[in-house]
Amino acid sequence: MKLLRVGPQGAERPVVLSQDGTAFDLSGRTGDIDGAFLAGLDPAELARAVAAGELPATDITGERIGAPVVRPGKVIGIGLNYRDHAAEAGAAIPAEPVVFLKPSNTVVGPYDEVLIPRGGEKTDYEVELAIVIGRTARYLDSEAEAATVIAGYAAVNDVTERAFQFERGGQWDKGKSAETFTPLGPWLVTPDEVGDPQRLELRLWVNGELRQDGRTAEMIFPVYEVVRYLSQFMVLEPGDVIVTGTPAGVTLGRPGTPFLQPEDVVELEVTGLGRQRQVLGKA
Repeated sequence: MKLLRVGPQGAERPVVLSQDGTAFDLSGRTGDIDGAFLAGLDPAELARAVAAGELPATDITGERIGAPVVRPGKVIGIGLNYRDHAAEAGAAIPAEPVVFLKPSNTVVGPYDEVLIPRGGEKTDYEVELAIVIGRTARYLDSEAEAATVIAGYAAVNDVTERAFQFERGGQWDKGKSAETFTPLGPWLVTPDEVGDPQRLELRLWVNGELRQDGRTAEMIFPVYEVVRYLSQFMVLEPGDVIVTGTPAGVTLGRPGTPFLQPEDVVELEVTGLGRQRQVLGKA
């Protein structure tokens, strides 16, 4: 199933898309796509409800698409999770996942404006696969167990201000935390529809130029291992979002390539998870 939220920022309504692309209103079942809804989500039952005509069809043409999950409890990032990206960054292959946190208020819709922060000089893009948690998880014992706590997946742009990340004390959170720095969506796609999360392609363009072209198969720490690993250090809760790392091709790894500027256009896509488009602005 594909789940999304449509409408003005702060007033989105929940929607499910059927296999043929018809939109059905979920407002009769839930006020929003939040942790409580995801904790009880049964994709098979929801598909049955759609097929049985239990949900009203709704026209979403021309409506804004918000992030597919209402403000998460936390956004957890995994750094240097592709060998080619670690190489272009001049970093060693990590022995364990590199973990950072992003404020939940960085999450915006997939077509919303991305703002270069005040004082920002090196704003960069990162196409990534996002995991959305659907069950509370602590101290998971195996990757198989980790797979059972995932509500779905989404495309995400882990926007980063490199000057803040590397030149202001070496604290990654500074470079990851500006408003609008986590465009998410357009959809949350349930695991049954995604299949093997290590068989997805990720691509990103800047002003029409292909910059990133990677595969989740190239992750150092695969999806289920990331979830298992994180559960050893923090409790994962329904609605939490994990951004799993980016392949090579970021501006940081392209000497002589300008960093993002106002009016630049960033587009990205992940197999089966839809496409994003952001125009850069200035805070």
